[in-house]
Parts: sequence; structure tokens; C-alpha cells
Amino acid sequence: MGRIIIFAAGGRAGRATVAAARDRGHEVTAVVRDPARHPDLAADSGVRVTAGDVTDADRVAGLLAGHDAAVHAAADLAAPPAVFFPAAARAALTGSRRAGVGRLVVVGLASALTTADGVPLMDTPGYPQEYRDFYLGHAAGTEVLRREGADVDWLVLSPAGDFDHGGAAAGRYRFAPARAASRITYADLALAVLDEIERPAHRRVHLGVERG
Repeated sequence: MGRIIIFAAGGRAGRATVAAARDRGHEVTAVVRDPARHPDLAADSGVRVTAGDVTDADRVAGLLAGHDAAVHAAADLAAPPAVFFPAAARAALTGSRRAGVGRLVVVGLASALTTADGVPLMDTPGYPQEYRDFYLGHAAGTEVLRREGADVDWLVLSPAGDFDHGGAAAGRYRFAPARAASRITYADLALAVLDEIERPAHRRVHLGVERG
């Protein structure tokens, strides 16, 4: 098994990915803003908890050293999205290069994913617009990966629509274009993340995932 580092391991997507990685026997480094707030993560002897700023390329590179793969699931709701997401993407790319990490999987946003008609979900009729700056920030981060990450093995995975916050995990998933009604649990998205780390099948694209 490998060594996987997960940024924003204290969030819902991050926690689900930590659990999936540990279930498969991987060693995990869980990066959070304040380790003291996450004693439960440290309770697993296979998880090392540490603090880190995902926009600091030097810190990210140092944390990535010695790992086989990285998962970036971070968001900072207090920072301007147009600043945070591109900065985090650049730090992830720079850190991956310096540390020689073989696989980078980013948890993205369905709003920035295209539908079967090739239209970003956020631009479809009736789609909520009150968080458009957040959507655009995510899209800008993905664009940094596309434009600057030709030499890094990255992949963006997001729900094809939204997370199913209260449903039971299906234990399966499928890839799909953006669709507002689509749903997937955090646990099932984490399965896709781990599968793409262990057996990479897609590279340098943003893919949607929904309940299988």
C-alpha cells in the first residue's frame, strides 16, 4: 500500500477520503488548519495529522515529500474565491513537482463541470447564481491546472450535481456529465478518488461522479 496525503482532511470530503484510504490499508497524512480541533483523526495510528496552508507552495512541497499521491479538497470560505483556488492549484502543482508526487487528485465543484451539451452547469437555466463567485473561483483553479500542469499527473473529480448529505453510501459510482439533479455521497466520491489513485484511468480532466 502507499502513502497518501490529504489536504483539508477535516472537511466532509477529506474525512471520507481518509476513511476510504485507511480501509484500503494506505498510510495517510491528514493536513488540517488546526490539528488540535481534530483529535479523532489522530486516534488512528495509520494517520499522521499536521497543519498546513494549501496556498503556500514551499509548505505544500515539504508536506508532499515521501508521499505517493495527494488529494486536495480544500476551500477557504473567508478568502476571495478568485484568489484562493488558483493559489491553491499553483501550490499543489509546484509542490507535486518538487516532491515528485506521482498523482494529484483535486475535489472540484459540479458548478464548473460541463453538461452533456458542453455548457458549464453554472450557466444552465435556473441554476442558482448567489454563489457564482465561488463557482468561478473553483473554475479558475481548474484552469490553472489545465494551463500550468501539463507535467503533473492531476485529475479533478466532483459530484456531477451535488452531494447527498443524508443518504446511505451505495458502494459504487459512475462517471457522468454535469446534471443538477445528480447526487452522490461523500463516501462514494471517496471511492472514485481512491480508485483513480490506485489505478489511474483518467488524466488532466475534470470529471463528474454520481451514484452508480
